[in-house]
Amino acid sequence: MFNTVGKSDKVQRRSENTLIKLERLNKTLNHEEADRVPISDFFWGSFIKRWRKELSLPDDADPYYYYDLDWIVTIPNMDPKIQPFETLREDESEVVVKTGFRTTMRKKFDFPMPEFISWDTDTIEKLEAFKFDDPYDRRRYFEEGDNQIAGVGDGFERNSPPWIETVKKLRPDFPVYGSMIESSECLTRLVGQGNTLFWMGMYQDRLGACINRIGQFYLDCMKAQIKAADGLLDGMVIWGDVAYSQTMLFDPEYWRMYFKPWVKAMVEECHRHGLPVIYHGCGNVHLIFEDFIEIGVDSYNPLEVKANMDAVELKRKFGHQIGYCGNSNIQVWETGNKDLIRKEVLRKLNAAKGGGFIFQSDHSVSSEVSGHTYDYIVNLVREYGKYPLQLGAFNEEI
Repeated sequence: MFNTVGKSDKVQRRSENTLIKLERLNKTLNHEEADRVPISDFFWGSFIKRWRKELSLPDDADPYYYYDLDWIVTIPNMDPKIQPFETLREDESEVVVKTGFRTTMRKKFDFPMPEFISWDTDTIEKLEAFKFDDPYDRRRYFEEGDNQIAGVGDGFERNSPPWIETVKKLRPDFPVYGSMIESSECLTRLVGQGNTLFWMGMYQDRLGACINRIGQFYLDCMKAQIKAADGLLDGMVIWGDVAYSQTMLFDPEYWRMYFKPWVKAMVEECHRHGLPVIYHGCGNVHLIFEDFIEIGVDSYNPLEVKANMDAVELKRKFGHQIGYCGNSNIQVWETGNKDLIRKEVLRKLNAAKGGGFIFQSDHSVSSEVSGHTYDYIVNLVREYGKYPLQLGAFNEEI
């Protein structure tokens, strides 16, 4: 059971509203009905620009503050090598950099996501010889600097602020989660998905030994992050994509042998510190969904609809063994059709019966979603997500 007040309030004063949001979130993760269903999301920078323009908001308007959303995630430096970006090329339209993953990336400023161009670690021998910087290095948590996950994504940012300062800045107003990638996400960034899958076939045991080494590194990074936070975190997100729209990217038994034990260890470490865990994994994970229940994951995100994930059906099957976070179809949001959106939003709220459901999109809010549409969605959830739920024609038995 997770503390609904927050052990860290003695460290930094929080508003009454923030404590209410924390109680709401923790009750939900404890599978209790709070006052209403929690809501938050991950937003593309391009969506935020569109939202500000369409709602005539100031240039510094932030959807987390504007809608007083219920939780927020922070990102420390997870790069294997702690180093500034090496700028290989830059002009008004794009930048090409090499990061602390020793990965070369192209970020076109008009495109929503970056392109992975190449990886220095492009053989199994190089991976076996790769040296990770100290997971406890203070620069990861207490100093500004470049890092791939925070800096090269939908936007492009150099010299990200110190992670701990971001946590302290957000804590008065939001439940704040830390985050950490796990071995599968590291491999995608460190050697590329193609190499990862090829080496699984060619060098199963050798790659497995590397996965174990990476798993230990990110478990240590998580321990270091929790220590650096010193009671300021309310939970943890673990990032780790292992599936696509149809099914797993590789044999689930290989995942169980090498990846699962490290995810389990990370979850257990968080629980030792009273931190609930939301695991973020894209794609169709039906083959291993029960494994996440077994290892104690508190809630699963994002539950992509296009990958045949349905929170209402999962709730029917697994009940309150795990929580459900996300699953509102972003492709429906992108239509702007209020009737379709209303049906989508209210039907998914059935998964909130008895608690256990956090409302979000089924991945992130893209620039194809209008500001007015998101405004409509938040108001729908705030109106119909109050307990006891009254979903009318969209009510379903769970």
